[in-house]
Amino acid sequence: MMEFILKNGIVYDPANGINGEKKDIMVKDDIIVEEVSANAKVIDVTNKIVMPAGVDPHAHIAGPKLVVGRLYRPEDSRRGVTQKTKVTRAESGFSIPSCPSTGYRYSRLGYGTVVEAAMPPLEAKHTHEEIATIPNIDIPALALFGNNWFVMEYARENNIEDLSAFVSAWLKVSKGYGVKIVNPCGSEAWGWGMNVHGYNDKAPYFDVTSREVVTSLAKANEKLGLPHSIHIHPNDLGHPGNVPTTLETLDSLKNIKKSPKADIRDQVVHICHLQFHSYDGTNWRDASSGAEEVAKYINGHDHVTCDIGQVTLDETTTMTADAPMEYDLFKLSGLKWANKDIECETAAGIIPCIYSGRSPVGALQWAIGLELFLHLKNPWQVCLTTDHPNAGPFIRYPRIISWLMSNQRRMEMIENGEVHKWVQKRTTLPTLEREYDFNDIAIITRAAPAKIYGFRDRGALTPGYKADIAVYDINPNEIDPSRQYAEIEKGFSLADYTIKDGQILVKDKEIVKVKESQNMWVNVQGYEHEEQNVINKIMPFFTQYYSVKWENYPVHDHYVSNPIRIDVKR
Repeated sequence: MMEFILKNGIVYDPANGINGEKKDIMVKDDIIVEEVSANAKVIDVTNKIVMPAGVDPHAHIAGPKLVVGRLYRPEDSRRGVTQKTKVTRAESGFSIPSCPSTGYRYSRLGYGTVVEAAMPPLEAKHTHEEIATIPNIDIPALALFGNNWFVMEYARENNIEDLSAFVSAWLKVSKGYGVKIVNPCGSEAWGWGMNVHGYNDKAPYFDVTSREVVTSLAKANEKLGLPHSIHIHPNDLGHPGNVPTTLETLDSLKNIKKSPKADIRDQVVHICHLQFHSYDGTNWRDASSGAEEVAKYINGHDHVTCDIGQVTLDETTTMTADAPMEYDLFKLSGLKWANKDIECETAAGIIPCIYSGRSPVGALQWAIGLELFLHLKNPWQVCLTTDHPNAGPFIRYPRIISWLMSNQRRMEMIENGEVHKWVQKRTTLPTLEREYDFNDIAIITRAAPAKIYGFRDRGALTPGYKADIAVYDINPNEIDPSRQYAEIEKGFSLADYTIKDGQILVKDKEIVKVKESQNMWVNVQGYEHEEQNVINKIMPFFTQYYSVKWENYPVHDHYVSNPIRIDVKR
């Protein structure tokens, strides 16, 4: 039996209304408890920040896109190289780190759970194999549905009954956690060298619109009562003038009723990397920020949550199941480009990207992300992400935190020419003086994403919850984040302690232990008969058109190491 006390820390635990209180946190075995025995070890964290371990709601850390990215970007793999230690393997990679490096780096940041945001069901086996080689963090994976041929057929017919059974079955087949929608109908159009350009466009030869696919999947999601809402990457990502598409998508879902079984979350739609969907203008010559209009909509509607996809002003690698958008980026930049189509399901593109602060477009994107953070009034509706690695690597989260907490730093970047003058001319960022405090940071990096995903055992320091805890060597009573932004970035870059399932993985800013990751997936109970009927109906098509046999498609239990199965009863 392992017992210890984190003594005299300054605790930020928004889910329990604790905002900077000096408080002891007690751990017994792998959970947080209200009391321990006299034999408990005391760990002195006096005047250091104590928070729940971080929860990253949207990152790309495992799966076929990552493999292709590492193969065709060896220059990225040569960055971030470190030697192995007695505890860790060697590390490599910057925007596409190796699997072990991914786990180590999240642990150093004080994170315990990271969502893989786009898993093609046909290649789910490999995704789970990579998850098994990422240490130290729990990883749910969102299965892709927005361009699946069967989904489009059911949506066209408004057949929510069979669609619900299909989603339930495919989550079991792929061992997925929830429903991900990327550029609905657009990747199917890409198979014909096309795209859709608006929410009411139809997929070629399917006579179904993006709107019908999204609203149908939202209804099926709530019918099943899944812990997470639909998770959507809307049409027109990255295109100037995409604000109307973004708002139309969100507004089409406002009257869909949330399932009473999903009693933790409030939303029926989570929109990801919102920065990429908040552009005004008609092209990149007249592009400007639409962040204020998008934020105004979300401020007035509680059926929406979001993560930002904050640009970090780095060279990185973009990779997304929005293949036609990646082709557009290739045509703009001329950089090397890879495309990967996955039959009847989705498509992906990969291309390097350089976000320079002195580039007008890069600076505009950087400012739009920060505008959204600062315009959105309720921190429980927004999460900190970079859409890793698309807008920058996740190791830049501390830098983003310093920007959010320091208006002085933001203005220095604007006034000293670190970012292009478009920021002053085409965004509202220079007028926004709001600064996040430590409690806000704890919400957007821990409490909010845990609630949004319907997690019942993490994101808070509640007795009975998993002992996932981060300690940072920052004294909130002696630091002014607005002026000491460099110390804020440094302090959040290396946790003093990271505790996962009650095990100390990071101590004194060094990794001292490596543990096996856990793989989280959702199992809907009570739909087995309907699921089998749907599988029987689609099997002739599957046999005729898919290049793998059905027997090779499902992810068997031995691919899912150390699973956490979340049962949802009908």
